Amino acid sequence: MNNKIVINCPKCSKKVRVPEGKHIKFVCPTCKEELEFDDRSENEKKTTVIKNTKEETSLADTVINYMSWFVAFPIFIIAHKLLPNPDWIFNLDRFLIGIIIIMGLRLILKKFRVGVIGALIISLIWLSYGSLAGEYGFISVYRDYKEMVLTMIKNPHPERIVLETLKPFPNKSVIKKAIDFENPLVRNFAVASSKNFKEVVGDYKEHRTIIQCFSVFKKINSNWEYVSDPVSREYFAKASESMEHLSGDCDDYSILMAACIKSIGGTSRLIHTNGHLYPELLIGSKKDLKKIIRLVKQKLFSDESYNKRLIYHIDDYDQVWLNLDYTEKYPGGPFMSETILGVLMLD
Repeated sequence: MNNKIVINCPKCSKKVRVPEGKHIKFVCPTCKEELEFDDRSENEKKTTVIKNTKEETSLADTVINYMSWFVAFPIFIIAHKLLPNPDWIFNLDRFLIGIIIIMGLRLILKKFRVGVIGALIISLIWLSYGSLAGEYGFISVYRDYKEMVLTMIKNPHPERIVLETLKPFPNKSVIKKAIDFENPLVRNFAVASSKNFKEVVGDYKEHRTIIQCFSVFKKINSNWEYVSDPVSREYFAKASESMEHLSGDCDDYSILMAACIKSIGGTSRLIHTNGHLYPELLIGSKKDLKKIIRLVKQKLFSDESYNKRLIYHIDDYDQVWLNLDYTEKYPGGPFMSETILGVLMLD
């Protein structure tokens, strides 16, 4: 049976009996003040502190381990594609690279443990608020991470995907969500709109998908009506919504065009400039450029593009992107603003 000792309540000075040699929290029966009393020896107190510290360290290490894997996967994809492959048996070289990346990340994250855990807590609070408010939340993070990794696996320059993902782009998650290219209505619309130039495809089979994307462009641009957003708010219509009336502003047009292109196998990106958004279609490398220009100017849009220069961008990897804005009736029309503020990669 535990011995009892008598202490005085610091608030009402009433005597209270408490267990001897224990650390307890209790409420004074007289004044209802919450009290804490620790009658343990110094060694027992130190042991408890060490135990609590170990538990906190163990939890922090677990969090850091998960974060290491989360960050390591995209880094491994970049290393796998950029580093030479010596073709070791059972791909042991790739296995070794993965271990080095994970161990290195763990060491770095542990070194900055306090800052990492603090940033994680702030991120969790922010994402929790976003999830509850219907804005950027946990589902958006999962969707962006999954899309980034899958795109990196397919892309010969995975490091570019990471850089583009980290770049600021207004309303990125909302726009990506609106590009519902897997919606059957969007897919059917794109397929039905891709047949304008089917007589040309036979002679240019290597560019079949690009020609079909040009056909979708012709269908949408020939019928598009500009309609402003509601007063005092930014409205992003889903592609499946805009295709019904082929109306909306530049954001809605870009979302619809990007969704249709993606649904039939093309590759597009969205360009953000001052007060404007427009889509661009990947038409290949520089060696493909002359053939595509000839296709547009002589075969597909000869009336619309007669005596006009096609406008395009060439990125850091010599890939050619052709402007598909609603402001012209042919691909490669002039840019409304040439100063690019952001690029949103979609494939």
